[in-house]
Amino acid sequence: MQFLSDNAAAVHPQVWEAMRAADEAQPPYDNDALSLILDERFSALFGREARVLWVATGTAANCLALATLCPPHGGVACHREAHIEVDEAGAPGFYLHGAKLMLAEGDGAKLTPDAVCAVIDPIRDDVHQVQPHALSVTQASEYGRVYQPAELEALGALARERQLGFHVDGARFANAVAFLGCTPAEAAGPCDALSFGCVKNGGMSAEAIVFFDPERAALARYRRKRAGHLQSKGRFLAAQVLAMLEGDLWLANARAANAAAAEIAGACGSRLMHAVEANELFVRLSPTERDALRGQGFGFYDWGSDAARFVTAWNTRPEDASALAKAIAAL
Repeated sequence: MQFLSDNAAAVHPQVWEAMRAADEAQPPYDNDALSLILDERFSALFGREARVLWVATGTAANCLALATLCPPHGGVACHREAHIEVDEAGAPGFYLHGAKLMLAEGDGAKLTPDAVCAVIDPIRDDVHQVQPHALSVTQASEYGRVYQPAELEALGALARERQLGFHVDGARFANAVAFLGCTPAEAAGPCDALSFGCVKNGGMSAEAIVFFDPERAALARYRRKRAGHLQSKGRFLAAQVLAMLEGDLWLANARAANAAAAEIAGACGSRLMHAVEANELFVRLSPTERDALRGQGFGFYDWGSDAARFVTAWNTRPEDASALAKAIAAL
């Protein structure tokens, strides 16, 4: 009964079928019929003009997007616990050729305009200090918290006022939209670029970078090639992304994962370290309690010395979620 990560979940059958259907001769790179309709499909999804590039990993999606928003001599404001800071092995510095991450605080790994200002306001406007050029937030955050549309609007207003590019890391964007029950556009806010996650939500090896600025998308195409992410058989990546959009599979998968997490959360009570708004749970558990759960067949990651992280996925079996909830309640 695995709750290690949604990265470890199975590939959805509809994604496999879409890849099989794409296994025919097509023009290479992103000139195939599937890649060529991504812009149209995402423009319809978000209700505004979008330009979409596929890549193989979330790290590449985040960093290639940020590389269009921030020059090498600039800085990107983000949360101290942001994935681009904690879990991407310095990739932002590599893709952005040395640009700096400017780390801010915030409950639940979420940023507020005040938290961003606390980091960027003390910076002198002169050549001797790194100047902020972009703002990056994660929807849902690294602790499974979801930004409300009004919160994103406030951050977007700050970005416009300070002339900052606005990026959203949407590795679990589907889970955020499912929780909010709003439109994708509202859950993304007034961002310039969105990393639209697929792998954690039933995909195999495809993520989408959604640009709402055609010029940035054009620049990203060159950067993608230079970074080694322009795959010759890109139709297989496009097929995965399009399969997610077909019939709103991406939302159905996210709702299933969120529902499993909500059931487990109901048994955790005061053990919860953060409100459960997506598909991640951070639970206070002693080493003995963690051993007891593992002894019953539950897989999960330790989170420091006195807590654990549980992640549900699109294919988490209801009986497994119920079993975990009962096991935690019985500790």
